[in-house]
Amino acid sequence: MAKVVCVLYDDPVDGYPKSYPRDDLPKIDRYPDGQTLPTPKSIDFKPGAMLGSVSGELGLRKYLESQGHKLVVTSDKDGAGSVLDRELPDTEIVISQPFWPAYMTPERFAKARKLKLVITAGIGSDHTDLQAAMDHGVTVAEVTYSNSISVSEHVVMMILSLVRNYIPSYQWVVRGGWNIADCVARSYDVEGMHVGTVAAGRIGLAVLRRLKPFDMHLHYYDRHRLPETVEKELNVTWHPNVEDMVKVCDVVTINCPLYPETEHLFNTAMISKMKRGAYIVDTARAKICDRDAIVRALESGQLAGYAGDVWFPQPAPKDHPWRTMPHHGMTPHISGTSLSAQARYAAGTREILECYFEGRPIRNEYLIVDKGRLAGVGAHSYSAGNATGGSEEAAKFKKVV
Repeated sequence: MAKVVCVLYDDPVDGYPKSYPRDDLPKIDRYPDGQTLPTPKSIDFKPGAMLGSVSGELGLRKYLESQGHKLVVTSDKDGAGSVLDRELPDTEIVISQPFWPAYMTPERFAKARKLKLVITAGIGSDHTDLQAAMDHGVTVAEVTYSNSISVSEHVVMMILSLVRNYIPSYQWVVRGGWNIADCVARSYDVEGMHVGTVAAGRIGLAVLRRLKPFDMHLHYYDRHRLPETVEKELNVTWHPNVEDMVKVCDVVTINCPLYPETEHLFNTAMISKMKRGAYIVDTARAKICDRDAIVRALESGQLAGYAGDVWFPQPAPKDHPWRTMPHHGMTPHISGTSLSAQARYAAGTREILECYFEGRPIRNEYLIVDKGRLAGVGAHSYSAGNATGGSEEAAKFKKVV
């Protein structure tokens, strides 16, 4: 019998949904690059249901218990007295989502003596100390591509919302106003603007494809250059480094993984190289941006706006300065956990578990760390190291009023 601890976010404040706005989801068989969607032998949930919260359990309980395994589901993940910490010593598998991550620090790896597998239900495994996983022989896997398109849609929404000053305009309506001048004083068209993505992988490339019809000038930086045919198709300009790209961009969207080399990439020095009045949208990881540098740049006018749905740590403490900084369009980390995405990453988690328990290879696309080294998509996208430093601050979410 294996013990599986699944860390998920809390149910809605009004309780787990009894019904949903839509009756079904569009049917998708493959992702844009041809990769098939998750292929578990079966699922025990209805696509379109909320699976990412505690009561949803990623649809795993029936399957795991039928195989004789124990499933513990909790949202209590931070601090020495948390359910996660108490359960770790005899846990074999830890599952969590990027939106409410179980930060797998070196200390937790040392405590979890029976740990064999860490799964990210979604994409982005930086909340796991990958070096510690390698050192302890723990496999790390994620459901690659499961919510990449979901995030790319969110990026486009946030770019338009920032540049067109949507959120303040909506707030005038809610307050009963008709203050057109106030609404348009910070409103522009994206047509003709230069937009650049830091990384043009699954998400970054999808963002570029979605922005092309807006007649924007497209740019990108990536250590893996796109094929020439794709560059010509999109009329996109590659830059040899981030500094070169941000100098020409009105909008910068960050779509790269977090690892030691990208941590605090957008610091005061980098932001100073950007056009005055540029915008940043970050749906990748918050630690790619220097928290206080972003606040200062918004206050000074160096940045005209900042939007994203990633914070550090997660959940963000109630006194986090990004909650109150000017000209922001922040959301909780929701871009990749739409009800559509949940069906895919829950099925992918089930597929990974079936492979693990049956002794079958886990898809190479899903592997981050395997057999003591970076593997699969992990070898392509990450570097060895620890990006979990400071995650203990997440415990303040409960303590600050």
